[in-house]
Amino acid sequence: MNQTRSGMRQVNYVSLPEERIFRAEVVWREGRISELRETGAEQGGLGYLVPGFIDAHVHIESAMLPPAEFGRIALRHGTIAVVSDPHEIANVLGVDGVKFMLHNARETPFHAFFGAPSCVPATPFETAEGNLGLDEIRTLLEEPEVCCLSEMMNFPGVLARDKAVMAKIELASRLGYPVDGHAPGLKGDAAAAYVGAGITTDHECTSLEEARDKIAAGMSVLIREGSAARNFDTLHPLISEANGEVMLCSDDKHPDDLLRGHINGMAARAVAKGHSVFDVLRCACINPIDHYRLPLGRLRPGDAMDAVELADLQSFRPTRVWLSGALVSKNGQTLLKPVKVEPVNLFKARRIAAEDLQVESAGDQIRVIGVENGSLVTRERLLRPSEEKGVIVPDTIRDILPVCVVNRYQPVAPALGFIQGFGLKRGAIASSVAHDSHNIIAVGADFESMCRAVNAVIDERGGIAVVEGDRLDILPLPIAGIMSDADGDLVGSAYAGLDRQAKVLGSQLSAPFMTLSFMALLVIPELKLSDRGLFDGRKFEFTALGVG
Repeated sequence: MNQTRSGMRQVNYVSLPEERIFRAEVVWREGRISELRETGAEQGGLGYLVPGFIDAHVHIESAMLPPAEFGRIALRHGTIAVVSDPHEIANVLGVDGVKFMLHNARETPFHAFFGAPSCVPATPFETAEGNLGLDEIRTLLEEPEVCCLSEMMNFPGVLARDKAVMAKIELASRLGYPVDGHAPGLKGDAAAAYVGAGITTDHECTSLEEARDKIAAGMSVLIREGSAARNFDTLHPLISEANGEVMLCSDDKHPDDLLRGHINGMAARAVAKGHSVFDVLRCACINPIDHYRLPLGRLRPGDAMDAVELADLQSFRPTRVWLSGALVSKNGQTLLKPVKVEPVNLFKARRIAAEDLQVESAGDQIRVIGVENGSLVTRERLLRPSEEKGVIVPDTIRDILPVCVVNRYQPVAPALGFIQGFGLKRGAIASSVAHDSHNIIAVGADFESMCRAVNAVIDERGGIAVVEGDRLDILPLPIAGIMSDADGDLVGSAYAGLDRQAKVLGSQLSAPFMTLSFMALLVIPELKLSDRGLFDGRKFEFTALGVG
């Protein structure tokens, strides 16, 4: 990395407070902007200097990279900072997992800020190792990189004013930290009650009506465009109509997607939709600073030189990126060296046999998890199963396939169910990235392939795998079973290869592994599968496979 923290650059300066663009000479010394000299009108051929992009809500672990390596990739796209909820690793390793993320982030100039996870374990209906109570949250809020209480996923508990839930919210509020929300579908009085408890943001809106209700109640809405959940096309009108209450986020970004782009891609799409470049950049660069009180530069004299030079204001392609005055990326190439990491992990799962995945007849109809492409929300479908000799068998014609969740923390039998929407015609896929407890989840067109895929993940103590006949491919994830210690480009390439293989097996999902990882996320309705059984996210209780 270029260690020089002083410099001068002739640019087209994008002034957000004034909403104008002019040619300028920007000078910085020892990492801070010392002079800003206007030299004329906007000039063709010059780059455009803007504040750095900020991902206002992300789970870094979903990129399967630790913070330092995530930053090396994100900087190429002009992302200078993230607000990350480390609840993925917290579910696996508790406070020690969060501190691993903090310590790794300190090895890089990339600005990684974190929330204290509010819901670990996410629910009492699944098995995880981590458990963050009030004392652990108080300890994490004392860390300098921690800027909020992360998403309060137990929205029924918030609405009921559950004492344990409210104690966490009140602690954060009393100490001056904003509280992130997670309340899919809440509108009207329910949304107002959620905000009234002290919640300040939500990234789960799927309709304009829902988002407008939450903004009207006093909440900021984060427009999400991740690898599985994509809400930009629905929510982008908010950029113009409620500009001060909108931020941009990815939530979950798989490694191949991260290689292609980040918040800059959302900004380009927003401008193409007709939104003012100034409104877009406020959402992408400034509003997160204001909301989370982040110590980042805004391109004013005296501010840290945290900035991105863009080739233009249509593609939003970064040509240079600075952090505290140091050039860290140029023409799409990172100038930061990789940070060596020592993996931490916890894996006690036992290998399984194909017969462990078989389910006896459960009646004329069964509850099937209905997958919707591009959404974390599933549907409960009541369908007649295919059976052979009293056993429910995979039905590739109607796309009713077995799904299992294997407890990684205890050597117990897998939980079993059926799913529709993956489309596999042969083979199987498996992953130890399964939100939020990160047990092993698999879906397949036959029991033998599912078994091989699950056992491959167990043997590696974490990974994602594809099985087709005699072929087995796996990306090992030695850090908590959810992240790799390898170079980010290699991880992204390997993941893209596995994604392609899953589609060759028949899946028409845009992101089959990302979608699979959410099939155990009980806090998002309607029907999901935990390591303890089939779960109804509307009633927040277990339900039977058979109907009636």
